Amino acid sequence: MNLQTIAGWREYVALPLLGVNTIKAKMDTGARTSSLHALHITPYTHNNEQRVTFFLYPDQQDDNTRIECDAAVIEQRFIRNSGGEEESRYVIMTELQLGKTRFMTEVTLANRTNMGFRMLIGRTAMTDLLINPKKSFLLPLKE
Repeated sequence: MNLQTIAGWREYVALPLLGVNTIKAKMDTGARTSSLHALHITPYTHNNEQRVTFFLYPDQQDDNTRIECDAAVIEQRFIRNSGGEEESRYVIMTELQLGKTRFMTEVTLANRTNMGFRMLIGRTAMTDLLINPKKSFLLPLKE
């Protein structure tokens, strides 16, 4: 049997390529793709590459601290939101740090203002994790 990393139902993660040192995320086994709270999403083209700029607010309790981000768009995809409705979202590829592990993963950009977490980690980013639904914050962000 392989030893797998055990994560809690919520963890602090980092998004190094977006300049986010820490953001509280919920492990969501019901979601295929990870989702990130983003506002003022503005698409543009640079050197024939579709890109987006957006503002990210990493702290659930602080609407004043924001990080301006820029990322290449992988695609626009219809995603079923928590209300069951399909909506078009931009999908970017970024680095996710979960505990001591860093890897590239797809993330959709969505307005999560009224949601409990600024980020959801979907199944495709959890392939090497076991989730303990009774625990929180088991993976410290350390180099």
